[in-house]
Amino acid sequence: MYFKQFYLACLAHASYLIGSHGEAAVVDPQRDVDEYITEAERQGLKIKYVIETHLHADFVSGHQELAARTGAEIVFGEKARATFEHRAVSDGEQIKIGKVVLEFMETPGHTPEGICVLVTDTEVSNQPQKILTGDTLFIGDVGRPDLAGGKGYTPQTMAEMMYDSLHGKILKLPDEVEVYPAHGAGSMCGKNMSKETWSTIGEQRKFNYALKPMTKDQFVSMMTADLPEAPAYFPRDAEINRSGARELSELSPPQALSPQAVSELREQGHVLLDVRSAADYGAGHVPGSVNIGLGGQFAIWAGSLIPLNSAIILIADTAAQVHESVVRLARVGIENVKGYLEGGVENWRRAGLAVESIPQVSVDELKEKLASTADLQVVDVRRPGEYGNGHVPRALNAPLATLDRVAGELPLEKDKPTAVICAGGYRSSAAASLLERFGYTNLLNVSGGTGAWINAGFPVETPTTK
Repeated sequence: MYFKQFYLACLAHASYLIGSHGEAAVVDPQRDVDEYITEAERQGLKIKYVIETHLHADFVSGHQELAARTGAEIVFGEKARATFEHRAVSDGEQIKIGKVVLEFMETPGHTPEGICVLVTDTEVSNQPQKILTGDTLFIGDVGRPDLAGGKGYTPQTMAEMMYDSLHGKILKLPDEVEVYPAHGAGSMCGKNMSKETWSTIGEQRKFNYALKPMTKDQFVSMMTADLPEAPAYFPRDAEINRSGARELSELSPPQALSPQAVSELREQGHVLLDVRSAADYGAGHVPGSVNIGLGGQFAIWAGSLIPLNSAIILIADTAAQVHESVVRLARVGIENVKGYLEGGVENWRRAGLAVESIPQVSVDELKEKLASTADLQVVDVRRPGEYGNGHVPRALNAPLATLDRVAGELPLEKDKPTAVICAGGYRSSAAASLLERFGYTNLLNVSGGTGAWINAGFPVETPTTK
């Protein structure tokens, strides 16, 4: 058996190519599908099936394009009710690729239609060696039960289904069965995912907090408490996946725009998306632009922070960055990139137009400013759980995911020095760009973030130390 995991860090997303005796299946493909086709050809495999473990909400899948380009059959759990031609499978049904048997387990809980795929290489054993768990079982976590919006299920009902799927099916598998999920750390589909991208049933039985012995009621209470808000693009992406996305080649390429044209479009409400690093953005940027750097989880934060259906103008340093941005935005269903600033920020400067800057400060400088500047405001934009585990003294928690909605209500003064901090400096730069749009005039971005602060041995506050 040939088996390969493709891990897309931008979306914390894992997909898989399984092959045997010239036949293959792809499981949970990303939007851009060239690498699956290239790898299958390299291995002498023909892609026969494209399998989706559920209707993904956090990204747009490439199942339609992959099937169109390879002749593969698309497979969904029968409860997905996809609106295009596909094979709907139910519990216990099997398909074969070469000497490998793929058996489907219906495992609702994260979504009503969720399935897992048991993988058995019959040339090794007649017992399954792997399970592809989609968003049912993660490494260190299980799928959120609250993302089935609009389908008539409450999070409590979904959590009950999840408990039954885990304890009635998945945990009955032998300890040595390898576990391969569809997401890892950073995904919004769970709360406590590990950075590891695979494990075993035995390891998860020992170390996964959600699999500890407990009653169904205890599990439901735990899984429905303190859930972070789901990004607004999730329901839309799930519906795109139900009907099938168009091929990437059908998207219109963005147009090169002069500084004057970009300035006019900004006044008309276009979103100016600066994809450069925090340091480059801080050194000089177009006023009113939002910084979501390509160096981090760009697609997740773009989908979370940019209003649905906004017209977008990209600001980048190179044509390659523009192209990469378009593809990565399309992965979360954002297809309305209208153009890009020709020549980047330097061309904007040459046109005589004003730029803004946000100084980058080290944690040593932040510590000095906390000691010497009584009116320094500190905003920690990490998630509440991260903040609660330890934060810079005096820091106010305002998570990036909801900052755009609450910025006007924060108990802060817009003209006072305001240091913005996250875990490493990426989210804080995005947050600073949003706060600048709300009128904050004395912003600082903390390079290295709370991670650097802790590594330097500086003191942190927690709810119990205040």
